[in-house]
Amino acid sequence: MRALMVPRPHAQALPAKPRLYLMTPPVDDAGAFASVLAAVLASADVAAVLLRLKTAAESELVARIQRLAPVVQGAGAALVLDGHAGLVGCSGADGAHLTGIHAFQAAVRRLKPAHIAGAGGLTTRHDAMLAAEGDADYVMFGEPDLRGERPRLGAIEERVAWWAEVFQPPCVAFAAALDEVGPLAQAGADFVAVGDCLWSDPRGPAAALADAAGRLATIEEVG
Repeated sequence: MRALMVPRPHAQALPAKPRLYLMTPPVDDAGAFASVLAAVLASADVAAVLLRLKTAAESELVARIQRLAPVVQGAGAALVLDGHAGLVGCSGADGAHLTGIHAFQAAVRRLKPAHIAGAGGLTTRHDAMLAAEGDADYVMFGEPDLRGERPRLGAIEERVAWWAEVFQPPCVAFAAALDEVGPLAQAGADFVAVGDCLWSDPRGPAAALADAAGRLATIEEVG
């Protein structure tokens, strides 16, 4: 599954086909969510799923992950946990997404080389470069912080373009709305992350994800 997060062959070469990175809502009842997730994943190509979990005992968290891992991996996507690096090896997940450079540095050696170690919450270029030096499988830009705040879209595009031009590790750009998918892909993101804007879409998440995939396809045709 780690092959889904391979580096660019050359720092100057943008990916031919940006892909989607799906972020789940916080999951409590994995059994009920499994069928919903399967339907969503059947609607479009997804490279990875970031599984966000509601707080529970460790045994319950592992049970939720184990219930959902076959759904995600059966669709050809990597299952990445939002935090919980210590549960990756015992749950069947493919890796973890660590928020903040210190969290990433504390967990990366536990995960590598067998599992994905992604880095987010990188508020400065220096932190992003530290993540790259620390062997991150990808970096994420533009996701909201704990207060729900994020940079303006233009600033995220600028950060993505800088990264795509200079660095090899793949870049995930977070789209807060479907209208941001195209601009972030155009800026050079290898993956575009979509989450709450799908789950709240009145058409339903499967239709919204298909819409996001269509926007990526349009970028590919233009490129």
